[in-house]
Amino acid sequence: MSHKDLAINYFKTGFNCAQSVVMAFGDLTGLDEKASAKLASSFGGGLGRLREVCGAVSGMAIVLGILYGYDDPKVPGAVSAHYALVQEAAGEFRVENGSIVCRELLGGAPSTATAPEPRTAEYYKKRPCAELVGSAAEILDRIITKKQALKD
Repeated sequence: MSHKDLAINYFKTGFNCAQSVVMAFGDLTGLDEKASAKLASSFGGGLGRLREVCGAVSGMAIVLGILYGYDDPKVPGAVSAHYALVQEAAGEFRVENGSIVCRELLGGAPSTATAPEPRTAEYYKKRPCAELVGSAAEILDRIITKKQALKD
């Protein structure tokens, strides 16, 4: 199953957008489902349902951090190279989807409620989230493929 299909399936089983993306890339990050879900759990709903940066975008950043992040800020260029990679991913997401901000993608105001809406058939009809996690997974796959080609 593709990363895109995995991400969509995770979302449709109740995981948030960030969890769905991070969990879909467990084969590359080395994280199991539980660790991936816990790591990304705070980023759903645009960071704790604040409707800020889309959870799918945050999920991409988490995966990019695990795969290509820096662990020594004193290494020349490490920080800027990583931020450039995150900005590339976010930029592609913005081009494909119109924004990286959850409330803009959902067409509404910030939420003050902490409880998510029940995942009903109606929910999936009005929310683009499943498609957004699929888009994020495709973008990550393209970036990973490109980075691998540069490495080879």
